[in-house]
Amino acid sequence: MKTLLTITLVAGLSVGVFAQPPAGPPPSAKAGAPEDITGNWVAVVTEDWRWRMMTPAKGDITSLPLNPNGKKTAEAWDAAKDEAAGNQCKAYGAPGVMRLPTRLRISWQDDNTLKVETDEGTQTRLFHFTDGHLPIAQAKTAQGPSWQGFSVAEWDISKPTFMGFAAPPPPAGGKLPGSLKVTTTNLKPGYLRKNGIPYSGNTVLTEYFTRTTEANGDSWLLLTSIVEDSEFLASDFLTSDHFKREADGSKWNPTPCSAR
Repeated sequence: MKTLLTITLVAGLSVGVFAQPPAGPPPSAKAGAPEDITGNWVAVVTEDWRWRMMTPAKGDITSLPLNPNGKKTAEAWDAAKDEAAGNQCKAYGAPGVMRLPTRLRISWQDDNTLKVETDEGTQTRLFHFTDGHLPIAQAKTAQGPSWQGFSVAEWDISKPTFMGFAAPPPPAGGKLPGSLKVTTTNLKPGYLRKNGIPYSGNTVLTEYFTRTTEANGDSWLLLTSIVEDSEFLASDFLTSDHFKREADGSKWNPTPCSAR
């Protein structure tokens, strides 16, 4: 009888420990955001100034991991031909536009779509949080290749551990720190730099956006980008960019694309 009672108690305890209530629908991307990256931001160019603040000379491929095909294509760049063909925006596609000296205006288009606008080239990027909300293949096919491609987003939430145990829950607010991860495909061929450094339509762009707040109250948006393109690159092209938060949009100044 004692053995049977023990088994019964253990079984009951197991049910109590492991039984979980039915899961409800996942929260929207907006509601589950670990960080608020909306607002107005300005690029602060502290590195690669000569390639970002002006159009580099033809053939200047310094610091870019181009393969022989990429070098040959870059050497054939002709701004006049781009203008004549209506391709002034080739340097303003998703792999290139965030490296320009631009301002960003970030807002929620809806609860599962983040909108990022640039005043350089007057471009708009849409980051789609899927989680069952969006049929990816159908949406990509319906849209077709474009300068900004098709971007799938997710919150890359940090879950630190210590000696195998989960870290204590976060303080007030109840949200773990995390970054926004964005993967972009379905791109039209374009330029990584304005002097014709090419990327192909098969490029995969992976980006991580992280917001920080400094002791003086300044807020920064840190962007790490990885460009994968076997057609023109010998290895992945990795960059980091910094955007400082602005109080409002009073300095927002949309300008058209330029091939020069």
